[in-house]
Amino acid sequence: MNGEPVGRQSVADGSGPSAAKRLFADYETRPAYYDEMFAATGVPRAHCLELCEALDGMQPDEIAAMQALAERSFLHQGITFAVYGEEGAQERIIPIDFLPRLLNAADWDVVERGLRQRLKALNLFLADVYGPGRIVADGVIPVDLVRGCPQYRVAMRGLEVPHGVHVALCGTDIVRTNDGFMVLEDNLRVPSGVSYMLANRRALKTSLRNLFRRHHVRGIEHYGQLLRQTLAELAPPGVSDPCIVLLTPGVYNSAFYEHMFLAREMGVELVHGSDLLVHNGCVYMRTTAGLRRVDVIYRRVDDDFIDPLAFRAESQLGTPGLFYAYRLGNVTIANAPGTGVADDKAVYAYVPDMIRYYLSEEPVLANVETHLCRDPEELAFTLDNLETLIVKMVGESGGYGMLVGPHATPAERAAYAEQIRKDPANYISQPVLDLSVSPCLAAHGAAPRHVDLRPFVLHGSETRLVPGAFCRVALVEGSLVVNSSQGGGGKDLWVLSS
Repeated sequence: MNGEPVGRQSVADGSGPSAAKRLFADYETRPAYYDEMFAATGVPRAHCLELCEALDGMQPDEIAAMQALAERSFLHQGITFAVYGEEGAQERIIPIDFLPRLLNAADWDVVERGLRQRLKALNLFLADVYGPGRIVADGVIPVDLVRGCPQYRVAMRGLEVPHGVHVALCGTDIVRTNDGFMVLEDNLRVPSGVSYMLANRRALKTSLRNLFRRHHVRGIEHYGQLLRQTLAELAPPGVSDPCIVLLTPGVYNSAFYEHMFLAREMGVELVHGSDLLVHNGCVYMRTTAGLRRVDVIYRRVDDDFIDPLAFRAESQLGTPGLFYAYRLGNVTIANAPGTGVADDKAVYAYVPDMIRYYLSEEPVLANVETHLCRDPEELAFTLDNLETLIVKMVGESGGYGMLVGPHATPAERAAYAEQIRKDPANYISQPVLDLSVSPCLAAHGAAPRHVDLRPFVLHGSETRLVPGAFCRVALVEGSLVVNSSQGGGGKDLWVLSS
């Protein structure tokens, strides 16, 4: 580190832990990156001091055993994700890092206020673009950007959704630099990762129970109850005890583990499209006791596939007539079809303007500077600076279809530039951010690795958050890509009560 190694103390007298290397002995802080545990001088941040000292006082084999215990917990639970490559999908156990990331109450307050504000504006935006269209008529957002978005659903125009809630569940990716917190992107269609947030907590709480209790970590275990409550609030009018189901595309989906996990947490049925049928404008579930009316569908199936009569005709994943029942108001689908227009990476650039337009407030959380390649000047800037930028396809997720300019070869950048020139509107570019780092277990002790956060916001009759997030980590040294599909992993986030 800068100055003395973290936590170094004499063990020459044989007292305390053995002379084996301490966890943070070789840990180095770098002024360019905000370190979640240590100040730039190498001193632990006040809210991290007790954890740092406790971990640094543990024997290496004790730490290794607890890391192995956490990994076995994931293995036994079957906590997996699918990686898609040239050889098809490969199922893998998601990597977990044993060292938690801590946020004090003041930092979480900023994140929570920003997320509540952002989701409120996004729901108003969706109600507007599928309704009166004021924001495009007033020239705040280009009309062709909205209605030309592949995720814009003409079939949703003029349709009133329960409580005006298009987005009942949002997973927003947040990063921190030396300048503070920023939103990297919004995930509004079928956001995933909440099961990993809960699984990380269960795995770490078992091993660090005393430290967990002493830090007064705020609880997240009630998330499943809150999700069910939120969905129940969105039931069609007059339904007091709604039948809720989780619609999955099936076992071959990359997030199928999460679908099973959440259905179990909520105590609802996990169904495939073939388990449902539509009769007289209502949705029913096939059961061994006969048909049962369904009131709310938490869908983890993309818009295109939920109803072959309304969207993609060849879909085998959805239910014929489902969208018809939805339009009649006889069933609620969460999130609503068409929400993808609000998490398009080009529309993302206008979210701060949405907040000002609908709420007359300044954004609590800043956006990352974004260049829209649909604009000729910003296209030219992007092509001229590929070696310093990250370029993304506007509709992709999971780290796919992305160019990290500084880490790409000249040949890779040249090939990617040709793709951009063919379809500029399909790309945006952003500067390479100095993402914050958090200590992670490495071969020879703790080492800094880049991290982000994906908190989950629920919105029914009111907005709710559990004080936690899926903390994603780029486990490969020097990597900025935290996606599980691209070599990333996860760690537990401890939001402290003070």
